[in-house]
Amino acid sequence: MVPYKIPKLLIFDCDGVLIDSEIIATAVHVEALARSGYVISADSYNSRFLGMTDEQSYSIIEAESGLRLPKDHQRCVMAEIAKRYASDLKAMTGVRQALDAINLARCVASSSDPDKLHFALRVTDLYDHFAPNVFSASEVAYGKPAPDLFLYASEKMNTSVDSCLVIEDSVAGVRAAVAARMRVIGFVGGSHCPPKHAERLKEAGAMTTFSHMTELPKILAGR
Repeated sequence: MVPYKIPKLLIFDCDGVLIDSEIIATAVHVEALARSGYVISADSYNSRFLGMTDEQSYSIIEAESGLRLPKDHQRCVMAEIAKRYASDLKAMTGVRQALDAINLARCVASSSDPDKLHFALRVTDLYDHFAPNVFSASEVAYGKPAPDLFLYASEKMNTSVDSCLVIEDSVAGVRAAVAARMRVIGFVGGSHCPPKHAERLKEAGAMTTFSHMTELPKILAGR
């Protein structure tokens, strides 16, 4: 249930919410990091870096390990992700039905870089559900868990923060919404979500969680 009032604006994260992409992207990141001498499991990578920008995660990795990633690291990672997205990426099960059933203003606010974000939405046929209201962390000073991106989205959509509702799958994203003084609910239906992920999102500030996109219209209706 969404307490107090129905929102005027839904702000969707993209990766792991609209598209089941995290398992693909994480595999590419883990493989590329291993080639550079930084070994980390997919579960550990997601636990630490899910929801952050790539630049944020690279900065932490380099500071902790003393490694310097190759200058073409990001370019190679993005090229491989695009290749795998083109062949393997799927929209989250039930997301189109949910979007069609919800008569509220909506936008996307993602940590992904703009090219990757737009490509992912287009290859899954979701772009037209949001266009042109697709916002990237590259447009603000600080990525999640800072509130900047969600505040930017609410400003661009001419909606007060107390009338926004964020749908997020990451702890960093939930914390960003809380820092922006927005209500937030957690989505745990992505293939990357580990056991007890719902509890982690609630601890970070999510009001409730759900595991299938077809549940979202019911949650918004207070059922």
